[in-house]
Amino acid sequence: MAKAKPVVKAAALDRTINAATDSLTKARGNAETAVTKKTAEAKKLLAEVKRHLKKKTTLTKRSKAASAKLKKDTNAANKKAVATVAKELKATKTALDKARANKAAVLTELAALRSASKRLTAYTKAITAADKVLNKPAKKKRPRKKASK
Repeated sequence: MAKAKPVVKAAALDRTINAATDSLTKARGNAETAVTKKTAEAKKLLAEVKRHLKKKTTLTKRSKAASAKLKKDTNAANKKAVATVAKELKATKTALDKARANKAAVLTELAALRSASKRLTAYTKAITAADKVLNKPAKKKRPRKKASK
């Protein structure tokens, strides 16, 4: 015959509940910290992408000007200027692509962290509200007055 499972004691059950709520509160704090750090990182990467785009635009204009100058007068100085601009433009494009990839990864992670943080906040608020309702002190009943005849 199968052995019956023992019934959980009230103290053990209370410890489990307290541990779970503490764990949830701790997770909420960790999530808020992570969201703050990832937001700062996302802002930094956004600025980096902006900077690289601006540099790329400037170098593209400079490249067109250098190419036009080279067409008018093909000398060593103009060839060197075109080569230098092309080299800088290639390096900038590489850096821009890398920064964009990093930004996409950080934004994806940030969205997931915000979603988890939102859930944790909702769970914590619901548990707090439930605790408030459950831990209300019992109302004292007033004795009824006897009807006088």
